[in-house]
Amino acid sequence: MVKITIEKKEYFAPKGTLLSDFLQQNGFDVPHPCGGNGTCGKCTVTVNGKPEQSCRYLLEEDVTLKLPHREMIFSPVREGEGEGTGIYVLDLGTTTLALAEVSAAGEPLQPVTCTNPQRSFGADVISRIEYSAKNGPERLQKVLLEALSALLKGRKGKELYVAGNTTMLHLLFGVDPSPMGAAPYTPAFLGERRQELPLPVKNVIALPGIAAFVGADLVAGLMAFAPPVEGKYHLLVDLGTNAEILLFSRERVLCTAAAAGPCFEGANITCGMSAVPGAISAYSEAGYQTVGEVAPIGICGTGLIDLIATLVRQGVIDESGYLQEDFYVTSAVRLTPGDVRAFQLAKAAVYAAILALMRRAGIRYDQIDRLYLAGGFSAAVDRENAAAVGLLPRELKEKVHFAGNSSLRGAARYAAGMPLPSSLGNARYIDLSADGDFADLFMENMEFGGKFTSL
Repeated sequence: MVKITIEKKEYFAPKGTLLSDFLQQNGFDVPHPCGGNGTCGKCTVTVNGKPEQSCRYLLEEDVTLKLPHREMIFSPVREGEGEGTGIYVLDLGTTTLALAEVSAAGEPLQPVTCTNPQRSFGADVISRIEYSAKNGPERLQKVLLEALSALLKGRKGKELYVAGNTTMLHLLFGVDPSPMGAAPYTPAFLGERRQELPLPVKNVIALPGIAAFVGADLVAGLMAFAPPVEGKYHLLVDLGTNAEILLFSRERVLCTAAAAGPCFEGANITCGMSAVPGAISAYSEAGYQTVGEVAPIGICGTGLIDLIATLVRQGVIDESGYLQEDFYVTSAVRLTPGDVRAFQLAKAAVYAAILALMRRAGIRYDQIDRLYLAGGFSAAVDRENAAAVGLLPRELKEKVHFAGNSSLRGAARYAAGMPLPSSLGNARYIDLSADGDFADLFMENMEFGGKFTSL
């Protein structure tokens, strides 16, 4: 056995234990965005005064650890008024958990949020599917239930309704999601699921999903808005760790998931981070702003969009995406050529996915009345910059509406008894890997400079 000392507290582990395994098993919130592949460097801790990647360090002798600052999000957000019903809703995100009580009017009351502790096992659903395939889903379920118990502390509810992507719902119920890790990407369940879990509520009910990579969070999002007028369409784009997109009218729903990676959550960006105090959230020629107006320690998704748009305008990044050398925003925060390439891949995937759905539906830009941007940071996205870098079509930028947490709002309406839209009966999932248009659209829209494909 070796002794591990953390903040004067002693722990013990068998000799030869991987440090990242020790940290996960003991509940330490050290992120492993790449899933322990040794490629992101964000699980670095200080071991006996030296920085070491915990996913590559074996405990062979007694050590003293210093852990990095935790990026914990745990904030009450005032939303909704009225009396509570004792029914709760949860937006089970890959990065963030949001919980609220449902009002008598079917609205979420005063949501509270915290980080999803599963990020210690990987930033995206693919990393967590791979972990579950190797180790089973039990550990992933355990840390999630512990976080939910903390959110529900002091509350006793009748039921908890949950909206989340299909992988997150599998892990909540302790169901192995690994069959979704390879073709034909088969989930164990997609319909509404009811199950008792060790939480201070009588029942946990998952909303139904559509496909392996378009889950109940998008179904809830669909319920959060009034339907389009006859003959028109709306777009719902969720820019979370997996970019899910719905194109819907009163009669039909087309949906897909773009493999954008965790770029917008900052996971595969050198100085990327969640939108917590110290994250650069906005950038322009005049300077930057940070969450909490404190000294910058990294950059979150909205700041990344602004920074790249600004550097393209200034010619620091050329149309091909070439950045000659690291660009320093501050001495501690920089943008690398690799970061630009990761962003290019993500933004091209989202843009191409939108156009691919429109082509499948056979519609033009003027037939889309609204483009809803959903996700934790959607309200802070600069629509001009998003269009300038080719994340969203320029033709739709004036139709952008910031949806906030549409998943939580829609889940509350479902919990209050609102029926699912009839159009879901005609929902069609488009597999972009088999879509002839998508590959061409993706390559056409990798670059910057405004020469993006139109319809």
